[in-house]
Amino acid sequence: MAAPAPIRMRFLDWYLKISIGAALIGASMELFMIKTDEKVTVLESEKRAWESSPEAQAMREALNPWRNQDTEAEKRS
Repeated sequence: MAAPAPIRMRFLDWYLKISIGAALIGASMELFMIKTDEKVTVLESEKRAWESSPEAQAMREALNPWRNQDTEAEKRS
């Protein structure tokens, strides 16, 4: 009867499978990020351009529920 292999050697193949799977998942995530980088950059620049426009600033002021509190506080003092 052969002696059982040490614990380190017994689970070596399992650790290799897990590490290879994790490396493949990480590589696929990086590839996805590289492929979509240009699209995200364009979307972010369009968003910044919109946020700095007068229309967006007017909309932000109109939707701000605290816009009148500063004027009321100045009137009281």
